[in-house]
Amino acid sequence: MKGALPGTGALLLLLLGGCNSRASSAALPAAVLQRVRDVPLAGPAARFDYQDVDADARRLYVAHLGANQVDVVNLDTLEPVASVPGVAQVHGVRLALDVHTLFATATGADEVVAIDTATSRITGRAPTGRFPDGVAYDPVNHLVAVSNQDDGSETVLDARAVRAVRTVPLGREVGNVTYDPVRKLMTAAVGPPEELAAFDAATGEVTARIRLSGCGGAHGVYVDAPTRRAFVACEDNARLAVVDLDHDRQTGIESVGGDPDVLAFDPGISRLYVAAETGVVSVFDVAGGAVHKLGEGRLAARAHTVAVDPRTHRVFFPLENVGGRAVLRVMQP
Repeated sequence: MKGALPGTGALLLLLLGGCNSRASSAALPAAVLQRVRDVPLAGPAARFDYQDVDADARRLYVAHLGANQVDVVNLDTLEPVASVPGVAQVHGVRLALDVHTLFATATGADEVVAIDTATSRITGRAPTGRFPDGVAYDPVNHLVAVSNQDDGSETVLDARAVRAVRTVPLGREVGNVTYDPVRKLMTAAVGPPEELAAFDAATGEVTARIRLSGCGGAHGVYVDAPTRRAFVACEDNARLAVVDLDHDRQTGIESVGGDPDVLAFDPGISRLYVAAETGVVSVFDVAGGAVHKLGEGRLAARAHTVAVDPRTHRVFFPLENVGGRAVLRVMQP
């Protein structure tokens, strides 16, 4: 059972609870996400991409790809507070809190853009490889890593100088990249063959390559550092790969919505969200080392990006066209 129950504003998801997913008539429908509100955003009804959350400053940063801008939303009032124009086809956004900067990849210009979080003004630009997409930050070495999807490499930049310092080749194509604070390494999805690769941004050394079985088109990545697990969205065959980072091995594969893209994690309730291009959202409980699907359902057209406020547990889905407007759909467990 998928879809919204009229009048509730709820995302209806199938509560699996150990039931056979084929026997849907025996399962109980449950509203695992309730809509809080839709927040209108500035700019045209156009595509969005990645997001990042500053829980302390109470700000949400949203890549408004089709508008060539970054939207900034107050997490407490749920109101837009700024828009930063001039970021051509913005894809990835990542905060570097210690240098008060948001780094955004401008795929339309093959560059990364530095934005001052205090003023919401652009303070620097640096060239990358072809089709810069995901972006990550190493706060120990003050280094930014940018996935050059079409080059199969990572551009590493000095965060304070906003200057490229090295290029790390990883494969034919690179998906998203994130930082593992335990190993102090960058971790990126690579393919084909589908792998999770770890590399040292400070030296460029590739320290591990973990083959991903049953995963086609490794793209989205999330690292849950405390439990030493990584989750990889496989966009070509609608799967989620689970990886043990302590032993550099894959431990599982789960089904998700078609063409999965962005992952978000709520550490307070151990809940993982996987958003897909088909508009399907998959929700997993990953407490205690287990990976259990709580439910799955269609949220809206192209609801492929998701973020979580760890303080309030609210979940954010930028939607490019709701009644002719771009909105931020705010939901809660």
